[in-house]
Amino acid sequence: MSGETTATRNATAPSHTDADPTRWSVAETAAQLRSGRTSSLAVTEVYLARIAADDEVIGAYLTVTADVARTQARSADARRTAGEDGPLLGVPYALKDLFTTAGVRTTAGSRMLAAYVPPDDSTVYARLSAAGAVLLGKTNMDEFAMGSSTENSAFHPTANPWDISRVPGGSSGGSTAAVAAGMAAFAIGTDTGGSIRQPAALCGVVGLKPTYGRVSRRGMVAFASSLDQAGPITRTAKDAAAVLRAVAGLDPLDATSGDVDVPDYGSALNGDVTGLRLGILDEYFTAGLDPEVRAAVEAAIDVLVAAGAVRVRVQMPSVRYAVATYYLIATAECSANLARYDGFRYGATSDTGGVWERLTAARSVGFGEEVKRRIILGTNALSTGYFDAYYAQATRVRGLIRTEFERALDACDVIVGPTVPSPAFRRGEKMDDPLAMYLNDIYTIALNLAGLPGASVPCGFVAGLPIGLQIMGRAFDEASILRIADAYEARTAWSTRAPAVPADAARIRPPRALDA
Repeated sequence: MSGETTATRNATAPSHTDADPTRWSVAETAAQLRSGRTSSLAVTEVYLARIAADDEVIGAYLTVTADVARTQARSADARRTAGEDGPLLGVPYALKDLFTTAGVRTTAGSRMLAAYVPPDDSTVYARLSAAGAVLLGKTNMDEFAMGSSTENSAFHPTANPWDISRVPGGSSGGSTAAVAAGMAAFAIGTDTGGSIRQPAALCGVVGLKPTYGRVSRRGMVAFASSLDQAGPITRTAKDAAAVLRAVAGLDPLDATSGDVDVPDYGSALNGDVTGLRLGILDEYFTAGLDPEVRAAVEAAIDVLVAAGAVRVRVQMPSVRYAVATYYLIATAECSANLARYDGFRYGATSDTGGVWERLTAARSVGFGEEVKRRIILGTNALSTGYFDAYYAQATRVRGLIRTEFERALDACDVIVGPTVPSPAFRRGEKMDDPLAMYLNDIYTIALNLAGLPGASVPCGFVAGLPIGLQIMGRAFDEASILRIADAYEARTAWSTRAPAVPADAARIRPPRALDA
């Protein structure tokens, strides 16, 4: 069973008066800045020093934007002096290296884009900049967001701050590790099949996947266009509410962006869950779930029931096919999206040989093994003679899963269950077994197929490693998810825990100067 003694074994519990800014939540950082007790530049310098001290062990960042951060911090301080205020004004954060940033390289974790410097900003980055947030750097990720462990990065792996021999999850492992290790107040990740929620659970932080279309995908390097969605990674549900409000909303330049009003998510966090119906999905409590994870998740549900929520049993028979369905649809879309990386438009190519020889050379070097595997799978699924048997069938099952989610959510307000089947595994443990790796997302994938929102909130520890409670809701009803997550946090202490990064640990990557 997970418990307090296990939880504290490799942790510190930061207090609201902690003098270390890297232990502050987004809300606490904003309050300190608002009071005038510190400045954004001072807080930013503390974060940059923490990155310089710890990131050779964790490997959370691909590019540290020290000069950009200092410039943005000075601007935030000037805006505050002029009377401006805001929940993110002057707060340092990290951005998954999947979002374009004008003048700052965007690699998508791939050799194919190792030297790519985009000419414009993604909508997410532009909105965060307008809110006054301070970019510390671009975080490590599985190449083109294809992976569940951040071991598929072309540059280096990322370590889990709770145990540096283990993975942080993926593909947003760099973003979650940065928040967990105190190297960013919050981060932005992306979730195609669980890549915000799964690493959030494994790193002991809050990860929110919004409804598909809630946050613009413009300027986000595409993996699977009908599944990809950006979202916040934070230490608390309150922080997630503030970040989501800053980045959400209609983007006329993104055809998939939803024209739906963005509420004040923070106002929904009233701590009251009385009468809320929690759907318990039978299919998510199967034999494949680690018994200690199951016990911790059931204990978390008990906390919410004790606070006034009501259990409702729901069933979704088609979710058993979610993994197979996802890996047909996602790989087919990745095959189409990655066709542009041919060594001519993107990526380096040789100056000799014909078109096919040069294209082959560029992709052989530019793409890693997992990306090649998924391109091959997707191309095969779309090929003549296989399209109806594989891709078309998968789209029909996707429709069934969406219908079953809608039916289940008619009977309850949210669905709750495990985020991950087990705690973080050791680096290298599953690299030679792709199917075992894919099953790490078994509880998160179905939500992406349905396009619905979901979050993972810390709910305990197993063998000293964090795990998460997953909360899934109706389309564009992130407010209810955040309300329940916040109420759970208020009644437990799991979200206050922070890992202690060992000072004498081996480096996960060579030391380097902070990049401008």
